[in-house]
Amino acid sequence: MTDTEPRGPLSGVLVADFSRVLAGPYATMLLADMGADVIKVEGPGGDDTRTWTPPARGEASTYYLGVNRGKRSIALDLRDEGDAEAARELAGRADVLVENFRPGGLDKYGLGYDAVLAANPGIVYASISGFGSGAGARVPGYDLMVQAMSGLMSLTGEPDGPPYRAGISVFDVMAGNHAVIGILAALRHREATGRGQHVEVNLMSSALTGLVNQSSAYVAGGVVPYRMGNAHPSVFPYEPLPTADQDLIVAAANDGQFRKLCEVLGIPEVADDPRFARNASRTANREELRPILVERLARRSADEWFDLLVEAGVPCGPINTIDGGFAAAERFGLDPVVVVGEGERAVPTTRHPIRFSETPAGYALPPPELNEHGAELRTWLAEERRS
Repeated sequence: MTDTEPRGPLSGVLVADFSRVLAGPYATMLLADMGADVIKVEGPGGDDTRTWTPPARGEASTYYLGVNRGKRSIALDLRDEGDAEAARELAGRADVLVENFRPGGLDKYGLGYDAVLAANPGIVYASISGFGSGAGARVPGYDLMVQAMSGLMSLTGEPDGPPYRAGISVFDVMAGNHAVIGILAALRHREATGRGQHVEVNLMSSALTGLVNQSSAYVAGGVVPYRMGNAHPSVFPYEPLPTADQDLIVAAANDGQFRKLCEVLGIPEVADDPRFARNASRTANREELRPILVERLARRSADEWFDLLVEAGVPCGPINTIDGGFAAAERFGLDPVVVVGEGERAVPTTRHPIRFSETPAGYALPPPELNEHGAELRTWLAEERRS
């Protein structure tokens, strides 16, 4: 990169990444994409996800590859005093430290918040846990547990079937995003005051806020939501509906969209029916409205309806597999895949989700091999200690 090339908005920010698995590494990868210098500190055995296969690309876990680009790796055994001292030196130099040990787990190595703050008053110290640093600190935190304990699984699946987990670790990803938001806010505060702070994120709180309307149904309305399959509790139509060949998601979420839907389907009078004219009445009378829509949708294929409805401004879409999702993103000009690294080290990864007009995301480094940068980083840390 030359001085004339755009730099990421976090260029010059040094991140000491003591996290592993998903929430923390996802957060630090986003920071790296935005220009931060992220140093991934791993134990001698490496990040757990290095061994989470299948699937794999060569011998590398695709799970690991998906959340660790843009970083440099150093292996440090914190039980070894020399390595622990190197880790403390790194923490003392960092602008941001990210960790997801069990609360208090880094204290014995002199790497807890209070110890790092004493040596580095400007540190933004981000801790990610399962259930917070209070009474929940003793409970190990994994996404599946939080999906169960938060109530998400009670909302996922058919009404007469068992609860299901989401197809991804949704609250790990959500907590990673919340960590990034907290880190950026704390960096802004430091810029204004010169003081760092402790940013705490936990999966359970991320889950409860992430349940949004379902959380509010309980907190504000006293209603305990229940499983409805693919149906929405407050909007109809907002679910898969069958066409001549396959299901199509139809999301006519307001009265105007519903009227356009009825016009395209050739049943404009339905939009004036008092049972269906307003969202609340459509939702209350969904069992009467559904067969009317299904009968019309059966006359064309999902692809035909997609073109007609999108042209009319009605939100809809097919139910794709992952490959279909990437193909759709390509058609929409989103360029969803970026290749990081060169030659044998080239790894296709998913593009950073934010587009910046002046400081675009960068993809300078492929996901590092364990301790790939250990020698150079140890030399740098030793030089800092001597200076």
